[in-house]
Amino acid sequence: MIDLEKTLFDICLPLVDDQKALSVKTMATTNENEILLYVYANSEDVARLIGRKGIMASSIRQMMSIAARDVHKRISVKFEAY
Repeated sequence: MIDLEKTLFDICLPLVDDQKALSVKTMATTNENEILLYVYANSEDVARLIGRKGIMASSIRQMMSIAARDVHKRISVKFEAY
C-alpha cells in the first residue's frame, strides 16, 4: 500500500525553496471514506504550491487522487503556512 503522506511530500519537495520547513500531516476526519492531508510550509512556498488561480494546487490534488485509488478513499489536500 502507498504511503500517501510520503507521496505528497515527494511531490511538493522540489517545488519549495525552504525544504526543511516543508511537512505533510494526516488529519482525522469524521468521514471514514476520506483522507485529509495538510501541507505545511512557509507562506512564500505555500503561495508557490497553490499557484496562480489555484492551478498548481489543483494539479497536486489530481495526482494525489490518482495515487489514492488503490485505498478506495477520497483524498483532500489543504495548504497551510507557518
